[in-house]
Amino acid sequence: MNVIEKQIFDVFFREKPAMMLVELKNASSQVYASVLAKQIDCTYSHVVKILQEMQKAELINFKKEGRLKLLELTKKGRDVAGHIERIKTML
Repeated sequence: MNVIEKQIFDVFFREKPAMMLVELKNASSQVYASVLAKQIDCTYSHVVKILQEMQKAELINFKKEGRLKLLELTKKGRDVAGHIERIKTML
């Protein structure tokens, strides 16, 4: 994505939350909040705050596995992430 494409994308979407959904959609293995924070270059606390909002919007679920919380997209979350990816390529 070049600079102009990134600027116009950011006009329509907040970059970090949009990229969080896309990263979760394209993940090849299980994802934790700490891993996601590193992938999108964001603080852990900011990622958790956004994830909580996404959970309220029924875009993701937290799946407890021992002491860890795995992240998984809901069907609605996968659909939204797919739309974000398509819009990103159109811009």
